[in-house]
Amino acid sequence: MNREPIFEALFALVSGLDLFVTTSRRARLAKDVTPDEQPALFQEEGPGEDVKYKSDVMPPTFDLYADWGIYARLPNDLSTPSGSILNPLLDAVCAALAPGPGQERQTLGGLVYNCRVDGKILKVEGLLDGQILALIPLKIVVF
Repeated sequence: MNREPIFEALFALVSGLDLFVTTSRRARLAKDVTPDEQPALFQEEGPGEDVKYKSDVMPPTFDLYADWGIYARLPNDLSTPSGSILNPLLDAVCAALAPGPGQERQTLGGLVYNCRVDGKILKVEGLLDGQILALIPLKIVVF
């Protein structure tokens, strides 16, 4: 297994989405991403990996993890709900992760068995400072 091509292929799914001003595989803190650079999407690897052995003679299964972090800004008017900004971004990212036509799983071009959102998507509405955040947990299964 080569990890780097897997994480490159995962990032390629979202790096070309025209909804984002900034995309990177190097995560940054929200306070370091200017409003002009948003909406932004960052991919971060981790936390850790799970290695599972079904038997002593079978090769292991690897579970790799990544997160996609989305940053966006609320406009200064108080009438715009954060969901109206964040939801289209989440929809676009989840659509990019969907399996291709005729496929049952997202295989990242045949590099992995499956890649999917795995767990709760964390949302921060930006009520205090106008900074909207979402964190999307991803699980990648490799045989």
